[in-house]
Parts: sequence; structure tokens; C-alpha cells
Amino acid sequence: MSVAGHDHDDVLGDLMRGSLDHCVKCTICEQYCPVSAATPLFPGPKYAGPQSERFRTDEESVDRSVDYCSGCGICTQVCPQGVHIAEINSRARAKLKHDTGIPLRDRIITRSEILGKLGTPVAPLANASLRNRPLRVLGERALGIHRDAPVPAFAGRTFRSWAKHHVAAVPTSDRVVFFYGCGTDYYEPRLGEMAVEILEHNGFAVDTPKQGCCGLPLQSSGLFEDARRYVRRLAHNLAPAVRGGATIVAVSTSCSLMLKREAIEILGLEDDAELRLVSGRVRDICEFLVDLHDEGRLRTDFRPVDARVAYHAPCQQQGHGIGKPALDLFALIERLHVDEMDARCCGIAGTYGLKREKYEIAMAVGEPLFKQIRAVSPGLVVCDSETCRWQIEKASGVPSVHPVEILHRAYGLSNVPDGSAINGNS
Repeated sequence: MSVAGHDHDDVLGDLMRGSLDHCVKCTICEQYCPVSAATPLFPGPKYAGPQSERFRTDEESVDRSVDYCSGCGICTQVCPQGVHIAEINSRARAKLKHDTGIPLRDRIITRSEILGKLGTPVAPLANASLRNRPLRVLGERALGIHRDAPVPAFAGRTFRSWAKHHVAAVPTSDRVVFFYGCGTDYYEPRLGEMAVEILEHNGFAVDTPKQGCCGLPLQSSGLFEDARRYVRRLAHNLAPAVRGGATIVAVSTSCSLMLKREAIEILGLEDDAELRLVSGRVRDICEFLVDLHDEGRLRTDFRPVDARVAYHAPCQQQGHGIGKPALDLFALIERLHVDEMDARCCGIAGTYGLKREKYEIAMAVGEPLFKQIRAVSPGLVVCDSETCRWQIEKASGVPSVHPVEILHRAYGLSNVPDGSAINGNS
């Protein structure tokens, strides 16, 4: 039995297989798993991952429960033995999908770049359709996309179109590459503009070479071969700048984690030289700015911001293993009151919470976070991941923004009143 053209043992790889034997069945991953706590359909990461992997052979089918793993990665983060539990589950899910077939819905909603290109020119019509209740009900019945799932509005323009015409007078040889991702390009172009302006404010010339989707949505739904093509193309487009010494700075913690390690560990692309080159030079924007501060190079001419915000560090951000750099940056801003949320997950997990059979699970997983937000009653929720922001805003009713928007305001680059949300589509 093959997985999208690769033998299962080859795809699993030495790294994943090696970590498997370190599992001592301590059940810590089970205790922290937000999905198994929300539904009996997923027995837990240990059962569906290391324990089941020991019994999988080329002839046996994969336990169907693994499809209910959201891929949040919390189990890998908390494992004291360093077992790559989430990665093992992801590859097992790909084998299951290969054996049983991938629904048309999954093939559609994982093509974020194509959807962006199709929706942007007809944004008013597309957005009206996404808000139309009868059409959403029809979409649920026909494709299995839940009628209440949070879907972003097309901006009607792209970040890329702005970047092509943006001219910045930054007389410096210090250059960075901005990796903006599909979410910023098609749904939140203003976020990308603010990120560029912050980097320029700190003395960097910002390059925005041709990019494309990182392949993460495809990987999460088991479309490994398609995901490999996407991430290889992206690495090829970014590699020239890295060879020139540039750092790649990203605003999407999930897309940047894909480049940093997930494409290598899960898709088995450890031998791809360009991806290896790129992966070592990717930084989350808050991570990058904190590093600048530690080096004494960050401009700290922040204005006070009179606002109370709740901060949620999404699962993929925590998967970087960099702490919570946004909080370190917020500590430099006077009069900004930050309530850190300690709930584990918002539940959306990329496209997971969009699916009809998983929507209620996603909402149950996120409810502890939504409850905390409602209790604090902040003016804004700050979160590093775009899909998490859309989920949080839909479920809590509180506007959700990227940390960049707070920093942009504190630098005096945003001409908006304190405490008001910045419209990412404006």
C-alpha cells in the first residue's frame, strides 16, 4: 500500500520512526489533547498515534479515528520524551485518506491560493454569497462545509498589488524578505502593509518576491503530493533572497511553521536543498522584532496605547518553540493592558472547523477560550494566526487582530483612535 506514491515506511521516515520508540505511555499527551476532551470520536493522540502506529502494516487499514485529530500539535509540544505524536498522526491520516478517498470538499477548501484568485475580482458578490444563509445551507448539504463556520471576507484587492507599487525610501543595505501568505494577500492586505511599514520603520528594506501557498491546508487534509509541489515551488521562489543573506519574516505562524519544519518532518522533504536553506532563515515577525530588541537594534519610540486586549497564543505559534514574543513587545508599550488567555486551543485548526462533521467539535474545543474572552470583555483579542482570529471573532463577537496592528499603532503609524479595531480590508 502506498501513500500518494510513497511507501508508508519511507514516508514515515527515520525521524518519526525513531521518536516512536521513545513513547513510555505516560498519557501526558492524552491529558492535554483538546479534541479528545471534546469528543469520544477521537480516543486521544497516544492511542491514534504511537500506540496504533506499532500495529500498522501495509495490509492493515488505519484507525478512522485519526481523521478527528485536528493537528494542533499540542501533544508533540507537551511530550516529555520528544515523540513526534502530531506528525505521526498527520502521516497516518494521509494514509487513511489515500485508502478511503479524499472528499471533493477537502480538495476545494485546501486550495487557498486558487480560491483567493477566484474570489478577489468578484469580492462583493463572493462576500454576499458567503453571508447568504440559504446559500450557506446549500453549501453544507452539497459540500459538507458547515453553515455557521467562520469564513473570511475577500478584501477585493491583494497585498501583492500594493507591494508592487510601494516605494519606500529606506537608505540601507539591511534587507529582509516578507513572506505574507494567502491569508494576508487575499483577505487581510492591510496587515501586510502594516508589517512592511514596521520593518521599514526599523531600518529594513523589504523585498516581496513572487510567492504562493505553502501547502499547509493540503497537508492537513492528507493531500501530501499536492502539498509537496506547493512548498517546493515556494521554497524555490524564496531561496535566491536567502542566498543573498536575507532573513524571511512572516506574519502567519502556521505558514512559517510549515516552512520552518513541518514540510520537512511531515512531508518528508528533508533532502530538498532549497527547502532546507529557506527553513533555517524563516522568522515569525514578533520573533524577529524581539531578536532585534535583544541586540539593541529595535526602535522603541512607542506611544502609549490606552487599550485593554486579550492575547491568545495559537497552537501553531507555540509549535515554533520561541515563547510568546508578542507579549515581550507589548511590555514595551505604556498603558497597554494585556490579559493573557491560558486556554489551549480555539478549535479551528485551519480548515478542520469548517467541516460539517467537525464544526461542533471545533466549537467545543474553543469554548474555554471564548469563555475567558467573554469574562475579560476586552476591546480587542490579539492572536498571531489568521484562521484563529476569524474563529475567535465569530465565536466571541470581539474583534481580533494580529500583534502587528498593536505595534503599528504604538509606533504612531496608524491614524486611528486607541481601542478601536483596524479593518484588515480597508
